[in-house]
Amino acid sequence: MGQSLRRINRNQSSGSVSKHRRSKRHSQLPNLKTRFPDLAELPPELALAVLSNLNATDLCLAACVNDFWKELANDQLLWQGLCRATWGCVTAYERMNEPGFSWKTLYLQLDEASLAFSADPQVGLDYLFQHNLVDNDALAIAKFLHTTNRLAHWQVRQFLRTRSDVLEELVGLEDYANHFLPNALRTFFSHVQTPSERGPYLHTLIEMFARKFISCNPDCNLTVDTICVLCYSLMLLSIDLTSPKVKNKMSKREFIRNLRRATQEVDDELSGHLYDNIYLVGHIAPQKW
Repeated sequence: MGQSLRRINRNQSSGSVSKHRRSKRHSQLPNLKTRFPDLAELPPELALAVLSNLNATDLCLAACVNDFWKELANDQLLWQGLCRATWGCVTAYERMNEPGFSWKTLYLQLDEASLAFSADPQVGLDYLFQHNLVDNDALAIAKFLHTTNRLAHWQVRQFLRTRSDVLEELVGLEDYANHFLPNALRTFFSHVQTPSERGPYLHTLIEMFARKFISCNPDCNLTVDTICVLCYSLMLLSIDLTSPKVKNKMSKREFIRNLRRATQEVDDELSGHLYDNIYLVGHIAPQKW
């Protein structure tokens, strides 16, 4: 009995000491319930650095807090960063030094134009031209399409089908240097609509891509005709390997044998790498948008 009491007393005393130590440590910790400092209490440079992490909607909401936040949220540097990050190249950037130029106004106009383009490409282009945001020429339009992700991609592909001049300029902006052929072809088909059947339009697309690929990779030792043959072969292989309707899939050996018959410029090792890419990565033109 006495030993039990002594053990209890020792436990109680050690427990009180532990509580005292915990309370002491707790008193030394900072108050975690302290409010987040107001931007007005921070240096202007630090306050702008905080707001630079916000998107356009949040910046507009921040401007509604008070006059100080409004002044910070309307800073030209913040809206310039948003514009250039969302639309990489538009003609309106050349007017940035003109009196009365506003990056926030430009952002709102480009956002409106992007929404209009996603609904109807021609309406969006008319808005861009009327507000002098993009010049009415193929290269300027191609640069606008190439440097933004704010547009509905299926509308972009439909538009490019009707504007071969813009499509040619857009392909010219691509850089396929040191790209493996199937990966470069995937990039190409992410911008243009893949025809559902063979025809003159598909032939034009493939030939356009082949010329650009060779210009970016002059040491590939392949001709335009050979690149076209490889592109058609990769498209057929993609359908064969990914379509659930095809029960008997083409083997690697069959693909190499077929390419050997189609062209003498491609060795078996390259043919095998091409097959492996489609087998492991997937369809050459998934059209997922």
